[in-house]
Amino acid sequence: MKTIKVVAAVIFHDGKMYATQRGYGAWRDYWEFPGGKIEPGETPEAALIREIREELDVGITVLGHLCDVEYDYPEFHLSMQCFRCRIDKGKPKLLEHEAARWLGREELDSVRWLPADLQILPEIERNWPA
Repeated sequence: MKTIKVVAAVIFHDGKMYATQRGYGAWRDYWEFPGGKIEPGETPEAALIREIREELDVGITVLGHLCDVEYDYPEFHLSMQCFRCRIDKGKPKLLEHEAARWLGREELDSVRWLPADLQILPEIERNWPA
């Protein structure tokens, strides 16, 4: 099975976390953490900064590693590194997603998450900023 290596940004601001909704493909309308594939020669952090700029047109700071997720989709194996981030420059613009929301801790289960992204939620709840 093919492995796809990706990074995901868990962005917090004012007690809320940013989530995006897919607007394409087999998983259209599911929610996910923004991010994407690591290109050859890129560090995970550099890939995340690039992907967030491409997807949301904002500058971020990667604050630290949160967790890793290994998940088998029917067509491929996903290896995802997740990082806590903050937005340092700009306001998010949806360049690739159909919707986005800032979710409070009590709202995490109010959206339909992609299966791999669902695996991150327990770690987020344990590390929710005070």
